[in-house]
Amino acid sequence: MEYIYAAMLLHKAGKEVTEDSVKKVLTGAGVEVNDARVKALLASLEGVNIDEAIEKSAVVAAAAPAASAESSSKDGEGDKKDSAKAKEDDKKSEEQAAAGLGALFG
Repeated sequence: MEYIYAAMLLHKAGKEVTEDSVKKVLTGAGVEVNDARVKALLASLEGVNIDEAIEKSAVVAAAAPAASAESSSKDGEGDKKDSAKAKEDDKKSEEQAAAGLGALFG
């Protein structure tokens, strides 16, 4: 996870995400660098628009709480069914958010 954070930090700072820059960030944070993981990270980021991927992930993550709030505000006999459906929808939203992040980092 720290490798992803290093890449995101570099991107946010407007720096190029390169092998050397990721290694410097990780070393500065006191992380023992694994060269293979750095190379795998960079390979998975090749051709990825990081800003777009973050935006998509944020939209999916924001939709999950809204769906939960909507289902919890309902009253009546269908509460148990609604609750089960809300849990299923939350799980799907979490999976979609994870998929969005997976697309960002391979």
